[in-house]
Amino acid sequence: MSTYVYGITATSHPALPEELGGVGDPPLPIRVLTAGELAAVVSDAPEGLRPKRRDLLAHQNVLGAVGAAGCVLPMRFGSLAPDDDAVTGVLSERAEHYKERLRALDGKVEYNVKGSHVEEAVLHRVMSENADIRAQAEANRQAGGGSYEDKIRLGELVAAAVKAREAEDGALVVQAVEPQAAAVSAGPESTGWLVNASFLVDRDEAAGFLEAVEQVRKDMPHLELRVNGPLPPYSFVEPGPAEPAGSAAGADAGAE
Repeated sequence: MSTYVYGITATSHPALPEELGGVGDPPLPIRVLTAGELAAVVSDAPEGLRPKRRDLLAHQNVLGAVGAAGCVLPMRFGSLAPDDDAVTGVLSERAEHYKERLRALDGKVEYNVKGSHVEEAVLHRVMSENADIRAQAEANRQAGGGSYEDKIRLGELVAAAVKAREAEDGALVVQAVEPQAAAVSAGPESTGWLVNASFLVDRDEAAGFLEAVEQVRKDMPHLELRVNGPLPPYSFVEPGPAEPAGSAAGADAGAE
C-alpha cells in the first residue's frame, strides 16, 4: 500500500495527539517515520484518493496539529510515496536540505494575499489619470456617442490603461507589505487577480503584517484584497520534499 505524506519534522518534535486521524473514510491512523534527525508524518494512502473536501480538511487538520507543536515542512495534498521505505530513503538522501528548511522556517507562517480591482473605482481612476481617455470620451459624447470605431477606440484605451494599472498596483501591494515579511513567493497568475503572492511571516509579527495589509486597503480603496492565513509555509519548501518518492496529482491544500 502506498504511503501518504503530510509533512516533515525533526525527530525532536513533540508527540502528536493520539486521536489525530488522516485522510480516508474512516480516517486512517497517523504514523511517524524516522530517519536520523528527521521524521515524516504519514498514514496509509486510501485507494482512489481525490481532492474531496473531507480529505482536504483532514490534510489541513493534521498539518495544523503538527504545526501547533513545532516547525513542519508541509506537503501539498495528494503527496504519495510507494511505501514507508521510500519515504525514509528520501529523508536520508536529502537530510541536509530538510534540516536547513526546518531551521529557516521555524516560528514562521505563510499568508497568501490576492488582490483585484473594484471595477467602477478603477475605471474612474484611469479616466481621471489618462488625458487620452478623457479626450476620446468627450469627443464621443459631443458626437452623440461616437461612431462604432470611436467606441472601439475608447474601449481599447480603457482596457490598456486598466491592464497597466493592474501591473502597477500589484507591484505596489507587494512593496507595501514586503517589509513585514521574511520572504515573498509569487503565486501563479490567474484570471481575476492582479496580485497573488505568499509571504513568509514570523508568527510573533503576524499582527504587524496584517496591519500593513489593512493600511494598503485604506491607501488603495480601488482594490479588493483577500488574505488567507496563517498557513503552513507551503510556498517556501522548495523543492517539494516527497516529490522524489512519487507524487499524486491533487489540489493544493494551502492555497485557494
